[in-house]
Amino acid sequence: MTHRLTRLLAITILLSAVLALAAEGKSSSSSPPPISKEDRVQILRSFATGLVYVRTYFPVGELGLTLKQGNLTPGGSELQRLIDTRGAAAKPGDLVRITAIVFKENHIHFEINGGPAKNPKWYEKMTISGPGGSIAPGQKKNPNSPQESGPDSRGSYVDLYFDKYIPELTVPQLRQLLAPVFDLEAKSPAEAYVESVPPRIKEAIKEHHVLVGMSREMVLYAKGLPGRKIREEKEGTAYEEWVYGEPPQDIEFVRFSGDEVVRVETIKVNGEKSIRTEKETDEGEHNQEVTKPPESSSPPDRVEPPPDKPF
Repeated sequence: MTHRLTRLLAITILLSAVLALAAEGKSSSSSPPPISKEDRVQILRSFATGLVYVRTYFPVGELGLTLKQGNLTPGGSELQRLIDTRGAAAKPGDLVRITAIVFKENHIHFEINGGPAKNPKWYEKMTISGPGGSIAPGQKKNPNSPQESGPDSRGSYVDLYFDKYIPELTVPQLRQLLAPVFDLEAKSPAEAYVESVPPRIKEAIKEHHVLVGMSREMVLYAKGLPGRKIREEKEGTAYEEWVYGEPPQDIEFVRFSGDEVVRVETIKVNGEKSIRTEKETDEGEHNQEVTKPPESSSPPDRVEPPPDKPF
């Protein structure tokens, strides 16, 4: 009896071990293999031109962006704080150059416009003077070129992270993973920029329509440069008004307080006026429009800035 129980126990343990090994083998076989040398070469060749449009803000300084499973950090208020304190190396719609791609153990490092400022070497601090002027050995050949990195670089970077290692990866798959930061399909800054804003603003920009709550940059993408600008102050608050159109066309007055549109006034050719002051960029907020009847049949004459308040 005891011998039979011992055999049964041994068989049970053996079956458990076999099942465990089978499960482990199945799990390992379902995991993708690590990225190959050929894949790395294809990726480097694909990004050889280096020029891409960006979809998000890149901060200046040693801290760049981290992208993992579609989530970008820092983001939201933290990223805005970095931009306010350190400045932006790039903003949505900007054309930048990818100047370095480095494959690490579990992530790929992409530098734009030379990457963050590097600590200068001893010879980069020297200055050689002569009849032809002065030159620093570490000075960029072209200060405006984003291809060279150095102590005066104002670029940034993004690190694309994976779980444990960089898996086998095709170029289309990599492009899709980088979609939150780079627009690799856009043909113009406007195409790249509209993909970085909420749907309501995106639609308004495409229709060349200004919403209350837009920023100056959004208005520029929607309407372009204004024909005239008016600066005025009311009740201690400074405003700037951008004027679009001239008679006999409709005229639109876009008023800014700081960087935000706070009022949009449209005057039709027949004199009909509409004024919008309720914020329209937040989903769920209702558009409140005030329409005034025509005051006269003559075209509106409010197109020239006051002579004592030029822009």
